[in-house]
Amino acid sequence: MTESWGTASDLLAKAGVVENHAFYREFTSADQMAVLTIPQRIQAAWETNDADAFAEVFTDNGSLLMRDHQLTSKEDIRSYMSAGFGGPLKGARVTGWPIEVKFLSENAAMVVTEGGIIMPGQSEIAAENFIRATWVVTRQPDGELNLVSHQSSPVKG
Repeated sequence: MTESWGTASDLLAKAGVVENHAFYREFTSADQMAVLTIPQRIQAAWETNDADAFAEVFTDNGSLLMRDHQLTSKEDIRSYMSAGFGGPLKGARVTGWPIEVKFLSENAAMVVTEGGIIMPGQSEIAAENFIRATWVVTRQPDGELNLVSHQSSPVKG
């Protein structure tokens, strides 16, 4: 890679998200940390149940596969999350941690995380809400990082 993906602290500050240094775990190169700002932004959006902040992480044609719902645009994602945060996911939050970061090209990276949804009144992830997720992150010409695709799958047993 020839050009930096940015500074995690700067990327998160621009998004209005408090940096969680423990989230990075063993992925401590500057570029790895920059890419890992994407899951931190999603976690912050869940923390406040903010569908707009959630959707803004995605590209306009971003894709989200959550449970049985395949969403294929930023606006579909915004609408879906707004309904969720106003209904069955109200007060829910997510937590997780990276288990893999790979750079696919100069402007694309893949992250794999584990974690899940913590429902209101719960203090940890219930077994049925534990997931593994794949994130495809792109670096735009202006240096902004966006999520092109996010897919989560349940992990059982």
